[in-house]
Amino acid sequence: MYSGASNFVTTTDTAFAVIIGISVIFLVGITATMLWFVYRYNKKRNPVATQIHGSNTLEIVWTVIPTILVLIMFFYGWSGYSPMKKAPEDAMKVRATARMWSWLFEYENGIKTDTLYIPVNKAVALDLISVDVIHSLYIPAFRVKEDMVPGKTNKMWFIGQKEGNYELFCTEYCGLSHSYMFTEVKVLPQQEFDTWYAAMADTSKQSAMAAKPGAAGRRLVQVNGCLACHSADGTKLIGPTFKGLYGKAHTVITGNSEREIIADDDYIIKSIYEPNEDIVKGYVKGQMISYKEQLSKEDIAHIIEYLKTLE
Repeated sequence: MYSGASNFVTTTDTAFAVIIGISVIFLVGITATMLWFVYRYNKKRNPVATQIHGSNTLEIVWTVIPTILVLIMFFYGWSGYSPMKKAPEDAMKVRATARMWSWLFEYENGIKTDTLYIPVNKAVALDLISVDVIHSLYIPAFRVKEDMVPGKTNKMWFIGQKEGNYELFCTEYCGLSHSYMFTEVKVLPQQEFDTWYAAMADTSKQSAMAAKPGAAGRRLVQVNGCLACHSADGTKLIGPTFKGLYGKAHTVITGNSEREIIADDDYIIKSIYEPNEDIVKGYVKGQMISYKEQLSKEDIAHIIEYLKTLE
């Protein structure tokens, strides 16, 4: 189904087939030899054990042959892995940010989205950033996977060779909602991608979207992964729901004491910048990181406008 989905499919599948094939041959051969020895040298057929003091020929055979096979497996593995480490100079660059529990993709013109859009037959290079714990970006159809380590920028590149939608998810257990850290890679025809790219960067269109009450804020909570932990319909997730949050009284735990607060602008800002200071009663401390580096006061103003629409 995903044959040829990326430029790394053939080499990866070939290495996998070679290694599995050699392993199966050894499994069958060793198992058959064991069964033959059980039959040929059981006590009834061979009542007196025969001592073998050594065979140089046998020693050479079972040293040389496995060495050759291991080198063959290394060759196919290295020939598939080595090209993955150096992206072409003209590759389209995208910054991929992982956090508990969402993805954010940022393009060179400032576009931010939670889905990765790429043009077909174009090299794409990802700078992989984690803002909290270890994650791992995996696109099964493309046969690419790379860990994302806090404080370190890893890299990945590939060419999507077939149009379509492909799964992208995290393969490193990163907390309670690890299984929700799921999105897609959309491989588009070049013209369709160019149209999308221009439309998303069109400031007049963005202004029109922002003119709708809460639209800009909704976009911000979506691309920053807020909806992975906070619902907009009253459903209880890892964090309090956004529905009916703003302007209402809530009981929070501050330090070791309980107190009642009103969810006003100051509380929203503090909750985003210092999320572990006031914990809404019934929820667990330490599940959210600070977004001080990701969201400006202007961004939070848009989010507050969005929260006001969810009364």
